[in-house]
Amino acid sequence: MNLALTVLQITAPVFILAAVGFSWVKMGFEYRVEFVTRLAMTLAVPCLIFVALMRTKIEPEALAALSLATISGYAMISVIAITMVKIMRLNVRTHLAPLIFGNTGNLGLPLALFAFGETGLGYAVVVFAVMAVISFTLGIWIVSGGGSLAKVVKEPLVGATLLGGLFLWQGWETPVFLTNALKMIGDMAIPMMLITLGVAVGRLHTRDIGKAMIMAVIKIAIGVGAGIVAGRWFGLGPVAFGVLIVQLATPVAVTSYLLAEKYGADAQSVAGLVVVSTLMSVVSLPLILAFVI
Repeated sequence: MNLALTVLQITAPVFILAAVGFSWVKMGFEYRVEFVTRLAMTLAVPCLIFVALMRTKIEPEALAALSLATISGYAMISVIAITMVKIMRLNVRTHLAPLIFGNTGNLGLPLALFAFGETGLGYAVVVFAVMAVISFTLGIWIVSGGGSLAKVVKEPLVGATLLGGLFLWQGWETPVFLTNALKMIGDMAIPMMLITLGVAVGRLHTRDIGKAMIMAVIKIAIGVGAGIVAGRWFGLGPVAFGVLIVQLATPVAVTSYLLAEKYGADAQSVAGLVVVSTLMSVVSLPLILAFVI
């Protein structure tokens, strides 16, 4: 009973904020997803990542192990996802990227913070940053047929991760006034992303729900399996191990839908995956947290 209450306390704020966004758009109020997403990904999230890495007390060796475990986890997920797409005779440009990349930002970061505290958030931003780099290269290449290394280097969250890693490695800290300002900006990121997630889900129109349910279950299963194997392989500690599993098991990201829309893939099929997998996460993520806590 205590475990169930703990898991509820962790997950409830996440889904309440998403429900706020969902209700907001259903009531017909204006919400400019493109602007808010740009503000979050260009300013708020990079500040969150930089401050979290700079102030974390995690040993650099542990962060390096988590980075390698994350890369290995995504490699395993990619191999299995490619196999499943071939077996199910699905369109590669439409379905492969959603099976590989999860919502490690909108859902993964707040879950890690609520479940494991500031230490967990420090680990979670590493997984999120690694995923973002892979997504901006491999993900775009899958959907569009061409990736860009220059685009990756220019992404603020990549720069924030590298800079935060440097400060962590050297033990540096920005002046208190600057740290406080950066933290205030970064504190916007999590509620902003959760509300935006609810808005985006509320606006999506789905189809092929049956296929989407099967693929959502597959995504959860391979994410958890890859997280367990990679975490044990690299000998991660309990917090890092739990964060990795939760991050790899997050539902399909709304960005997968946006990329499909931008590059001419079947965006409505991806929308179905986003909605169905997000709804399933209301049950799956608490169960996963109960397993890792």
